[in-house]
Amino acid sequence: MFSTTIIIPFILFTFTYLLFKFYLREKQNTINHKKPPGPPTLPIIGNLHMLGKLPHRTLQSLSKKYGSIMSLQLGQVPTIVISSSKAAESFLKTHDINFASRPKTQASQLIFYGSKGLAFSEYGPYWRSVKKLCTLKLLSASKVEMFGPIRKKELDVLVKSLEKVVLVGEVVNVSEIVENLIEDIVYKMILGRGKYEQFDLKKLVQEGMAMLGAFNLADYVSWLGPFDLQGFTRTCKKTGKALDEVLEMIITEHEQSTNVDKVRHEDFIDILLSIVHQTVDPENEQSGVIDRTNIKAILLDMIVAGIDTATTTIEWALSELFRHPRVMKKLQDEIQNEVGNKRMVEENDLKKLNYLDMVVDETLRLYPVGPLLLPRECRESITIDGYFIKEKTRVIVNAWAIGRDSNIWLENADEFYPERFSDKKMNYQGQQFESIPFGSGRRRCPGIQLGLVTVRFVVAQLVHCFNWELPHNISPSNLNMEEKFGVTIPRAQHLHAIPSYRLECDEKLE
Repeated sequence: MFSTTIIIPFILFTFTYLLFKFYLREKQNTINHKKPPGPPTLPIIGNLHMLGKLPHRTLQSLSKKYGSIMSLQLGQVPTIVISSSKAAESFLKTHDINFASRPKTQASQLIFYGSKGLAFSEYGPYWRSVKKLCTLKLLSASKVEMFGPIRKKELDVLVKSLEKVVLVGEVVNVSEIVENLIEDIVYKMILGRGKYEQFDLKKLVQEGMAMLGAFNLADYVSWLGPFDLQGFTRTCKKTGKALDEVLEMIITEHEQSTNVDKVRHEDFIDILLSIVHQTVDPENEQSGVIDRTNIKAILLDMIVAGIDTATTTIEWALSELFRHPRVMKKLQDEIQNEVGNKRMVEENDLKKLNYLDMVVDETLRLYPVGPLLLPRECRESITIDGYFIKEKTRVIVNAWAIGRDSNIWLENADEFYPERFSDKKMNYQGQQFESIPFGSGRRRCPGIQLGLVTVRFVVAQLVHCFNWELPHNISPSNLNMEEKFGVTIPRAQHLHAIPSYRLECDEKLE
């Protein structure tokens, strides 16, 4: 309960704020600036009340009424929502540099080291230098290939464990085993080792992701920030402090073992520690020097992006394959024709599996890595398609709606039909806007190649080595396909299935 000492100033402040907004709106209306169409707003909260539990679906519905360039007022934050490939191309390609920055939020500031990482930093010399560093040192084709043995080993271990499950006919929590697999692969690549017993890094990362995707009223109505009505600031600080302590321990462990353990493979931390105290980009004097905070920020970005995105994509791909036996059989037949049924899939086989590419492309179309791409911020006032967009306006790209646009994908846009990609190869490098699961332009995901290799390899291996049957009370037609909203959109319910081994003989797994 609030005391009167808080309520009275709050009411006075609200009244003053409304008067100011009314005056400002009258003044703005005298200027001939045409805003994109959008729904009517309420005082103070604007359109926040309209977002609902699944904002990507709500915004898609609103865009059908107000257009693919739609104006919203989220609290005090003027916002533009993009819901078509044509509009996305205009914002993310033609005028990309004007929308290449990120807005600041409490979660990004308190948990993700503010503007020190790659995902949330403002556009400028520092961000360009960090992107170049991550692309060349961590996510290049040679680095992706270097970590191939890790992916193979962890997947081999999973297949071997599932073989034992087959013998007793148990129902497998597919969501859980995929998440654990990706977690192991990411930790080995980034941290050089598996899970830590002394702390639960995955749980902390999940808490950070939950805060990042959660609704925080103070991000939209800034003067409510000091009150911390939701306890959001306290939770962010607690999670950020816990993550920082864990990352500090991990880095210290690496520093102490670098000169001792010569057998351990080089991981992401080793690469970053090798350039600590050096200029982030020697060719750019404004890039700054990489320090410990930079390393922790970059590591956290990589861990979050590596685990959550791949896990969710694989989970949805397998869900759709279980729902569509025809597609599953066609994919298994393709793999068997190329690989045979006496050995497991190798990463080198992936380039020959065209139908696998179609399955993954179709999964990413329907379930993009982020349903709403990480928001951008307008750097300078600009007019696009006759609409005036003022500086500091937030731009939300509804990748989920773009991938399901019936004007592009026809009347079966919501159906899982990989064959639609028979004559259309997606490369996700920013020139195709009909499906943008990794974003586009300067801020598109730099880990596309690593993510695609991991997803394709895991899906191929699991459908090649095993047949999958849904639990006895579930049929393909009634499998629950509801999603939860967040930075990504995982399944609302875990996926369960019963595996049976389908290769002629077991490979001897090292």
